[in-house]
Amino acid sequence: MRKALRWLLALTVLIGTLSTAGAATAAEPEAGTADIKERLLSIPGMSLIEEKPYAGYRFFVLNYTQPVDHRRPSKGTFQQRISVLHKDVNRPTVFFTSGYGLNTNPSRSEPTRIVDGNQVSLEYRFFTPSRPQPADWSKLDIWQAASDQHRVFKALKSVYGKNWISTGGSKGGMTATYYERFYPRDMDGVVAYVAPNDVVNKEDSAYDRFFARVGTQECRDRLNAVQREALVRREPLEKKYAAYAEENGLTFKTIGSLDRAYEAVVLDYVWGFWQYSLLQDCDQIPADAKKATDDEIWNSIDTISGFTFYADQGLTPYTPYYYQAGTQLGAPTIHFPHIEKKYIRYGYQPPRNFVPRDIPMKFQPSAMRDVDTWVRHNARHMLFVYGQNDPWGAEPFRLGRGAKDSYVLTAPGMNHGANVAGLVPEEKALATARVLEWAGVASGAVQADPQAAKPLAKFDAKLDKRDVQREMTLRP
Repeated sequence: MRKALRWLLALTVLIGTLSTAGAATAAEPEAGTADIKERLLSIPGMSLIEEKPYAGYRFFVLNYTQPVDHRRPSKGTFQQRISVLHKDVNRPTVFFTSGYGLNTNPSRSEPTRIVDGNQVSLEYRFFTPSRPQPADWSKLDIWQAASDQHRVFKALKSVYGKNWISTGGSKGGMTATYYERFYPRDMDGVVAYVAPNDVVNKEDSAYDRFFARVGTQECRDRLNAVQREALVRREPLEKKYAAYAEENGLTFKTIGSLDRAYEAVVLDYVWGFWQYSLLQDCDQIPADAKKATDDEIWNSIDTISGFTFYADQGLTPYTPYYYQAGTQLGAPTIHFPHIEKKYIRYGYQPPRNFVPRDIPMKFQPSAMRDVDTWVRHNARHMLFVYGQNDPWGAEPFRLGRGAKDSYVLTAPGMNHGANVAGLVPEEKALATARVLEWAGVASGAVQADPQAAKPLAKFDAKLDKRDVQREMTLRP
């Protein structure tokens, strides 16, 4: 009888946690009387991992209990990591996600600095340690992830009652966009940085056109020549790769062979350069690839693409991304007109090759078409920022007649790190003014003249360092 009662009590607590996590409870400390830590931990399902000090803020790393399947919440839960950079409950809040793992050190996204607010950051489901056990990969999709954000927002809105802005860069920008599509009433505005929009997965000619004109002819010729030379010298450089792999304990079970991994790294070279480098960095590329030594070719490829990243050890942390790319997000395929076909054995390999074979995958072509159509006709208070020289911007989000108070802006000369600060002055002021307005903190002067808009918080070199991870493999 006691065991039955204990089981019934545990079940009641679980159901209560899932059904009431977004609502204030009678036991919740009153605003203004309780410490912010107490208020956060009073939320059902919220637990503290650690608190780290930072001047002017309180910073918490937390776990939040989420259902594995938001459609059937009784079918199990997992712990999802979040962080809270707390400034003041009377300030607006920015909801940030990278679309990948969670940075557990204090940091501030650009919109957070613009509005001088709080920041809630969320780890994307299935990135460790925020992965259900056992992992049912069919529950990793954009709707489930958006529903994670929705529950976190509902849970924290009782603490942070002012306006909310969602944001993220690259896959995080995609994530912020998908969240808005499925829960358009949650946020007061969206700032999506460098968010790819692969509407038709099999039609990727936009990327070929991009690489035919990006930068200068001289820079393109240098990069293309090094890439081609790395395939011409495949035999000696693969011997070097084999020795490198043995020395570093690299294996190639997922992709299938060292040969496949080698070609994948080489074919990422030009893309990787434009994603993370600037035109001025072309000076670091060998000027005459045919006369370059093997070591010079190897070092250039390794610096930009990274020979570890298609090994099992490089792919495993990003299995959730490649799974999504192969089931919903899509992945680009480009051609290499500067390389003879005899040197290319595999071409751009599909995401299926980067996910262990025991994880089933089936592509859903309607997922991105749905989001694209929604954005074109329903975008409200959405800002998309792209970099002129970023390959991922070759297929951007676009706005249609149904969009309201929404913008697509491009930062000249910038790469995958493009931001509002890199826009031309008029667009920078416009974007800053709109974010301030959406957050509910635009001054009368800014409302009268958007060109007067500036970030409300001073720049902090440590806190405001853009968290753009240099991912050597082909992923946003």
